Amino acid sequence: MSPAPQDPVPGDAGPSRSQLVTPDDFDALYRGWQADIRKITDTLDNWALVGIKRRGAVLARRLLEDLGGSGGAGGGGPAYGELDISLYRDDYHLQTGAPEVLGTEISFPVEEKSIVLVDDVLYTGRTIRAALDLVLDFGRPRRIWLAVLVDRGNREFPIEANLTGQRFETARDDRVQVRLREMGDDYDGVDLTSFVESGA
Repeated sequence: MSPAPQDPVPGDAGPSRSQLVTPDDFDALYRGWQADIRKITDTLDNWALVGIKRRGAVLARRLLEDLGGSGGAGGGGPAYGELDISLYRDDYHLQTGAPEVLGTEISFPVEEKSIVLVDDVLYTGRTIRAALDLVLDFGRPRRIWLAVLVDRGNREFPIEANLTGQRFETARDDRVQVRLREMGDDYDGVDLTSFVESGA
């Protein structure tokens, strides 16, 4: 059962939680997004799925299971990799402690590969910028498609997704989180936490 939204206490500033995508609607969102991605990958014969850790990599693994067996114009499945952008973030030099490094796993040649880069939420564009820099350190791909499950707007870099599950208008201070069972969440869904001041 999904958690009920929590309303702020009257007169106080506090978080207001709601669900942008309920567990009941999440499967339809994912399946529609997957179908759009398949339209691209079915035309490719030398391609890879690459997920951005953490939740983008979880979604990429789901897509690998759903698309990999029959994907590609050549009849073979895709190569697969995961990116850890911790050391490529543009605020790396501002961090006071050592970053948590999860490790990048790219075991295939990137040269001339068509890559579908997967993440859960597209926000400022800074994460994607870091991911692109990391991919290019491995070689020169033929093309990169960006596939995100949720686009929440508020871009700071000129980056847009090619394949988007759903777009939402959110405030800059809002928190949008894709819930995934593989990450230990109780349900699949998309949650929104807004900070509001009651009575304002």
